[in-house]
Amino acid sequence: MKLLYISGPFSDPDPIHGIERNITRASEIALEAWRKGWAVICPHKNTSGFQHTEIPWETWMEGDIEIVRRCDAILMIPGWLNSRGAMLERMEARNAGKLVPVYDRRSGIPFADEVLR
Repeated sequence: MKLLYISGPFSDPDPIHGIERNITRASEIALEAWRKGWAVICPHKNTSGFQHTEIPWETWMEGDIEIVRRCDAILMIPGWLNSRGAMLERMEARNAGKLVPVYDRRSGIPFADEVLR
């Protein structure tokens, strides 16, 4: 089974609804990817609620980058261009020679068996 990393915004300037909205969006897309044959890593779900800890942003990114290195592909979800973390994840995926499908409503998520490695 191929492993897909979901990359997109977590933080948001809206302190009331922003982060929860981003987690929900990533979760919906992750579920869609599971239906297309991927094993999915969705860091939004993995760290939900952890934004209130003393752990610095750089530590989260170091861990996320390590996970990206171990995945077969990365999927950029809406809003990624406005996310410093997602930009770094995409750059690492490109540097590691990963296939980087870009999610949008027109092209959708590829089936896992369509992605060659």
